[in-house]
Amino acid sequence: MKKILYSLLIFASATLFAQKNPTVKFAICNDAVGTVAMFDSRKEAVQSVNVFKTKANLPQNLKKFDYLADNGLAEVKFKKDFGTLDHIALADFNSQNGLSKDTPVFIEGYEFKNTDVHIFADMISDYKVETMDGKKALVITTNKK
Repeated sequence: MKKILYSLLIFASATLFAQKNPTVKFAICNDAVGTVAMFDSRKEAVQSVNVFKTKANLPQNLKKFDYLADNGLAEVKFKKDFGTLDHIALADFNSQNGLSKDTPVFIEGYEFKNTDVHIFADMISDYKVETMDGKKALVITTNKK
């Protein structure tokens, strides 16, 4: 009986853990992923923000990020004199944490299967290697502002 209870608890925690966070809103800048909250803290450097409320409204250059558009998706452009923020490819981040480069990464419950995607370092609040669906994967939580 205890084995069954433990199995159910593990399954329930994995299911809850893997759920998408409905409060996170992603933003794309220079083909790298960040969060709206991250860019809000840098308003002085932002030239423009275009918000797309549905996947159907995404322009062609953002279609590859449609899996992040559950809560809409923003496209951010920095002022020309600002430059850019530090970013890293998920494949490199996996390698730094002892995982295969092609291991999917989970950010706030969203699965990033394409590890060639770059993310901004400023959006990372915490990360750890967890077992997801029986495989080790990098799990990232974002800054809450």
